[in-house]
Amino acid sequence: MDKEPITIQGIEKIKKELIYLKEKKRPEIVSAIAEARSHGDLKENAEYHAAKEQQSHNEGRIQQIEDIIARANVIDVTKINNDGKIIFGSSVFLQNLDTNEKISYKIVGKDEADLNQKLIYYKSPIGKGLIGKNKKDLVEISTPAGTKNFEIIDVKYI
Repeated sequence: MDKEPITIQGIEKIKKELIYLKEKKRPEIVSAIAEARSHGDLKENAEYHAAKEQQSHNEGRIQQIEDIIARANVIDVTKINNDGKIIFGSSVFLQNLDTNEKISYKIVGKDEADLNQKLIYYKSPIGKGLIGKNKKDLVEISTPAGTKNFEIIDVKYI
């Protein structure tokens, strides 16, 4: 069972989801199953089968989150001296040299990665290309969409 790095924000978010699933969603599903049972014949009861399926998905997600928490290696980058080097958990401010677009990413673990929120997995092509680099470096990263060229404007441990 390998430890997976996760940020403090990531572990807090996943713990909130676990509380929600156990304390709010689970009782709602149990109520829905009880309600559907009261309608009689379970063989042809679509509400019952839908509620049981929802229960299965919910319990599976609870197990998944509990496994993530058990394997978590929580890293607090705010306690690390910022020497301008990109590490797990750091926020990176870049300029795309091909389009002149400025963009920022936070390097995170697998279970908290979300490109829409600019949270990128440290083992993704861009994550791997940035880890270990320093502020002011020029980097060329091969991605599935082609090669991208960036200048690292700033690195923050927030």
